[in-house]
Amino acid sequence: MSNYGATVHGQRGEQPFIDKRYSRRHECHVDGGAVVPGSSSPHAVRVPCSDLAAVDPEEAFVASVSSCQMTWFLDVASRAGWVVDGYRDHALGVMAPNAEGKLAMTFVTLRSAVRFGGAKQPDANQVHALHHQAHAECFIASSVKSQVRCEPVA
Repeated sequence: MSNYGATVHGQRGEQPFIDKRYSRRHECHVDGGAVVPGSSSPHAVRVPCSDLAAVDPEEAFVASVSSCQMTWFLDVASRAGWVVDGYRDHALGVMAPNAEGKLAMTFVTLRSAVRFGGAKQPDANQVHALHHQAHAECFIASSVKSQVRCEPVA
């Protein structure tokens, strides 16, 4: 078993609070030392109470699914003997009512484009198999209730 931690820190400062016009900006400190500016989504809480330049939880969720898929894809490709020169994913999450009628991230679509190096190049079926295996190994995709779709692009 492994443990992962994050410390989320926000402060009201001099802003009123009870009128709900306070900033939702905060900092997310992760185990490795990175500090990520966070905020509520501007779709949920309007600017200026949300910070457009900060990462909101929904974006972080989509990025987490995408990042996990990529790291597993690189591992699976490496073990299969393929050389990956580049990997880019334009992931998209959809917030909608779930089966219980609650707002949730109901879909995450991964649209990764992989550039392979070396003389030997995988065909489309082999690339799809790599994505499928990476998806099956991804801890985050295995952890969420929402569907995670993998739609690789060339």
